Amino acid sequence: MSEELVCSRNSVEIVLTLTCEDPPNNHEHNVNQQPEREQETVCNETRHKELFQTEEEDGDDDSGTHYLNSDERPCTHLQRAERPGKLPDTFQTDHLLYYERFKAYQDYMLGDCKASEVEAFTAEYLEKIVEPCDWQAIWHTDVFDVLVEVVDVDCKELKAKVELVLPMECETRGCDLTEESMKALLEATLHKVPLLKLSVVYDDDESGDFDQTALALEHLRFFYKHIWRKWDEEDEDDDFDYFVRCVEPRLRLYYDILEDRVPAGLVAEYNSTLALCSEKFQEFSSLRSGLDSDSESEQDNASMVEGLRLYGQLEALKRKLRIIENPLLRYVLGYKVNSGQQSCRAKGPRPAGGRVVHLVSASATVQQLQSLITDKLMPHYSSEEFEVQFHSDPVLAVNACNEGDVVIVCPGLYSITSSISIVDSIEVEGYGLPDEVVIEKRNKGDAFVESTGANVKLLNLKFIQRDAIEGILCVRQGKLEMENCVMQCETTGVIVRSAAQLCMNMCDLYGSKGAGVEIYPGSVCSLVGNGIHHCKEGILIKDFADELDAMPKITMVNNMIHNNQGYGVILVKPGDATVEDLPVEPNAADEKEREFEDTGVQSEADIYDDDGCGGDDVPVIVVEEECPAIKHGHSGPPDFTEGNDAIKQELVATSAKKHRLQKSRSKALGAMQADENLLSQEMFISIHGNQFKHNGNGSFGTFLY
Repeated sequence: MSEELVCSRNSVEIVLTLTCEDPPNNHEHNVNQQPEREQETVCNETRHKELFQTEEEDGDDDSGTHYLNSDERPCTHLQRAERPGKLPDTFQTDHLLYYERFKAYQDYMLGDCKASEVEAFTAEYLEKIVEPCDWQAIWHTDVFDVLVEVVDVDCKELKAKVELVLPMECETRGCDLTEESMKALLEATLHKVPLLKLSVVYDDDESGDFDQTALALEHLRFFYKHIWRKWDEEDEDDDFDYFVRCVEPRLRLYYDILEDRVPAGLVAEYNSTLALCSEKFQEFSSLRSGLDSDSESEQDNASMVEGLRLYGQLEALKRKLRIIENPLLRYVLGYKVNSGQQSCRAKGPRPAGGRVVHLVSASATVQQLQSLITDKLMPHYSSEEFEVQFHSDPVLAVNACNEGDVVIVCPGLYSITSSISIVDSIEVEGYGLPDEVVIEKRNKGDAFVESTGANVKLLNLKFIQRDAIEGILCVRQGKLEMENCVMQCETTGVIVRSAAQLCMNMCDLYGSKGAGVEIYPGSVCSLVGNGIHHCKEGILIKDFADELDAMPKITMVNNMIHNNQGYGVILVKPGDATVEDLPVEPNAADEKEREFEDTGVQSEADIYDDDGCGGDDVPVIVVEEECPAIKHGHSGPPDFTEGNDAIKQELVATSAKKHRLQKSRSKALGAMQADENLLSQEMFISIHGNQFKHNGNGSFGTFLY
């Protein structure tokens, strides 16, 4: 008796022919017995399936490009992209995720090639993936789309030999195209068209035979449109991995821009720089090709000088592009250039004198307008110095301001997409309660409010962030006074940069995925009567004792800091090593400072010893314990006073360290000794009456780095 068993796995058919002469009742015994004769026929897989099958065998199948399964015929992986009109549908390939493109370029297309090897590696990749013939595609040009059939592929030239599908199926834009004219065009081009201009037609039987061809052409098209630069092949760093050096940062930048993670101004700057760089490279290449190295004519010498000038400009533009493409440098260097402040300078007073009241209202009733005039305009702005202008957008109103102007925002919901940049000393006030005057921002890339004016005031406003990546408000320089405002945050809350001043009174801030308020060295921050809650951290004080930065001056009075995920207040500072390693002889004042410090809080050195990790550069979170003197020296409720006293102790101790560090640096430089004031009050002005409730890690903590 003979029997055929057909098995199919991953497009491989195995035909087993079993022959035995035992009677049927011994079937169970024959199944367990090794057959004497076995015939196995393995169907050859296509080259692209073999490539991805190798990866599947390695157990790494997260590239998003696999479509093989255990069925007899693999189903298609890519979805159909429906096209309007009479042309057939194509594959949907333009919605690939970052990691799909990343893996395709890293593992299959480019690998560890140099820039000069990209062409060869790309051709090899296409030879393995793209079907050589017998598939239909749509040939895209600026004036027409036409259905063709591919009869051959030249991977080195990145071209395909095609034939027109008859009867002709074509869509034109602003021109008339006949079958004869299309045939003539193909003959003029030797029937060869660029692979970048072809889109594979979707196979209705969903066989999956052309999925990888469509993917390969998409990766090729995306690479030459968004990744490859004409000058890459001439880069001096050609010995380094091209993928790591160029492909990965450019691919990440593309998706960061796609997901609105880059400020709109920086995106515009990058695109303009890229266009200018391409223009300069074209000029430089044309000039270089026309030079005769053996010639010493005056014209060639002048051309060489011009070429050197263009080369210098080209290198400067390329450096600027690399800064923006690098995720770290983009924000450390590139973002500062386009933060909206350097390019937008303060206008100052109007040359003709006078001040303007800018009224912002989408619509208003006569009664509302009458109330506004009676309650606000007549009592405060009725002099001849003021005139009134009307706006429907608060951003336009602020941009139209000069120094001394006033913006009054009427009740309503104002949705904006660009940031509010305040560069002059103006006042922005909501007419009504904060919940009635709401400004909402939905664009991810830009900051919400940025202030650099010398004296800015925000009153009675509610700010709501949606899907943001920047903080809700940043005081970069100058002074900002906020009163009776509500801030519904998405990322970081209010940031007070060095040399900036913030007075935040009777405000409500919540929802920050970072700190509610970030205080930088050298800043002045006064927080009185605010609610800061439901953030990751309540208040974060940065780099207190780092180098010789000026200490911030902080006032915290009657604030309610509650329901934050981490600490109510967290202090970020370096460990004691930065102080102890200084080669300075101790004196009596230093010993007194250390003695006071030891009685106030536990030193970081002791904490390191207790944890057994003193030699590691691992950041440590320290929860300050309440000392007995504090515990018994106040009669207020423990929940209210514990956080205040712990903060006082840490601020005083850190201030002493800072003072000692400054004296030590001054001695090392041979300068005059600093004031021997033991308890410097530069950083801490006043802290009392604050309430700390239900913070996840406690009222106060220290982050050591």
